[in-house]
Amino acid sequence: MKIKNIIVLGALTAFLFSGCQDLDLHYQGGTLDEEQVTAAVEAIPDRVNSSISGMYAVLKQPDGFFGSGRADDFGYPAVSMGQDLNSGDMVNIVSGYDWFSVALEWSDRNPRYANPQLRLGLFYRVIYAANDALSAIPEGEIQNAELRAKRGQARAVRAWAYLSLAPYFQFKYVGNEDKPCVPIVTGAAGEDTRNNPRASVKAVYELIMNDINGAIEDLEGYTRDNKGVIDRNVAFGIRARVNLNMEQWADAAADADSAMVGYEPYTMTEIQTGTPGFYNASDHNWIWALLLPQELIGDDLASWPSQLGSFSGSAYVPYAGIYRSINKILYDLIPTTDVRKGWWLDENLSSPYLEGLTWYDDAKKITYTGQEIPAAEIADVKQPFNAYTNVKFGQRAGVGSAYNDGDWCMMRAEEMIFIKAEGLAKSGKLAEAKTVLENFVKTNRDPSYTCTASDTESFTNAVWLQRRIELWGEGFAMFDVMRLGKNVVRVVKGKETNYPEDYQFNIAADDPWMLLRFVQRETTNNAGLVNNEGGEEPKQGNGADLRDGVTD
Repeated sequence: MKIKNIIVLGALTAFLFSGCQDLDLHYQGGTLDEEQVTAAVEAIPDRVNSSISGMYAVLKQPDGFFGSGRADDFGYPAVSMGQDLNSGDMVNIVSGYDWFSVALEWSDRNPRYANPQLRLGLFYRVIYAANDALSAIPEGEIQNAELRAKRGQARAVRAWAYLSLAPYFQFKYVGNEDKPCVPIVTGAAGEDTRNNPRASVKAVYELIMNDINGAIEDLEGYTRDNKGVIDRNVAFGIRARVNLNMEQWADAAADADSAMVGYEPYTMTEIQTGTPGFYNASDHNWIWALLLPQELIGDDLASWPSQLGSFSGSAYVPYAGIYRSINKILYDLIPTTDVRKGWWLDENLSSPYLEGLTWYDDAKKITYTGQEIPAAEIADVKQPFNAYTNVKFGQRAGVGSAYNDGDWCMMRAEEMIFIKAEGLAKSGKLAEAKTVLENFVKTNRDPSYTCTASDTESFTNAVWLQRRIELWGEGFAMFDVMRLGKNVVRVVKGKETNYPEDYQFNIAADDPWMLLRFVQRETTNNAGLVNNEGGEEPKQGNGADLRDGVTD
């Protein structure tokens, strides 16, 4: 009933937002005068701590721009879903209940839609919170270790936020350095956010690199209380991503190595016994996480277990059968000897990781067990699963629970292994890179794996395939498409796909429609902002001959 009530109230406006609302890029914190700066430094908890806490809180809270009731507004995990549904790897049925259909159909480039607001506004809210913290902390050498660590966290988060925007508003770094990217807002004196042109790609990455270099220095010797806070490992991981985008390959590999210190990937046994999973920040391979406890999330429909997972007893996905699934073309590339293949149901709605699971039907007083779960239909709770439905993601409260709580992984050791391998190969160390990749996959995923790549390009595609399998659903799909300059491929002639006809199209790497748009009200409010333009929303059959080098 909760789902039905929200649909009645909100479905007609699910994709559009009111023209009278302004994009919240203008954070309420403002700037500080000298007296306030002094007071803040003397009383860290009174200002700096609140700004730092707010900076992290933005990542896991609704944007609030649209009021309450939007089930696609739940912080960074919602942005991750939008990015992955743009790709050729994640699919679901066409449904009026799907709050993310704009990403699947690529109508999310419309500047009047809500989805672009969420994917822009969240990061600028984070940037303004970081700016607010940094404005209260002096520059230069700081003897106070606690204050220095706070500055490092603010610098790292601001770098991460700009890195989360840059690849989607302009094409890849190399070759496009002088093209317009996103507006830079640092809170500097005299900064005019109402007439703030887009900075160049080079300028944005210079800011990112300066921030993350400073963060790594500031965070030396710092020990965090929990994984929801950035420490030096996380900062190295962020810089590894930056170097990957800037094609500074050796530096990317070195930073990935530093980020991994103290962390090990999931083992094969852990995957086989721990699926559905990916909801517990205490897992030994998680380097950074959003901590989302039950008291914060409850049975909220605006949550990632509700919108991405398949096992919630109070969620859109099971209720309407809009299960987030893997593209069959990609699924077919996963060997049967790879333990990750069970993260998705096969064509017969089966996965070995269903064994031992139960789902109770309170109305019928029936308990569905193991392989009975996919076909089960529970009134007002669950539709039968589809072929290739993901069973990768669970929730802390367990199968069938109405509590949609679960931590969100922001960075883990496996991603760093892939960065290291790609960085080594592209810096001229192909043999060493193959050893890194093979050791990881053979030891932890598929004992039969052998990397057959004989050159850097084929090895890059081999790493990309592993990233697409391993990191599926975690928000990296379009990140890789954009940084690698790849086509988005959903359909390959002669191969079966499970994409519905409405979503069966491919998009060229240089198509201007690839780039996100700034929302209409922001282009009105910021006189210096010139929007991305060109291209058109793809239609069924577009780009049929395009390939990506992996799913060919």
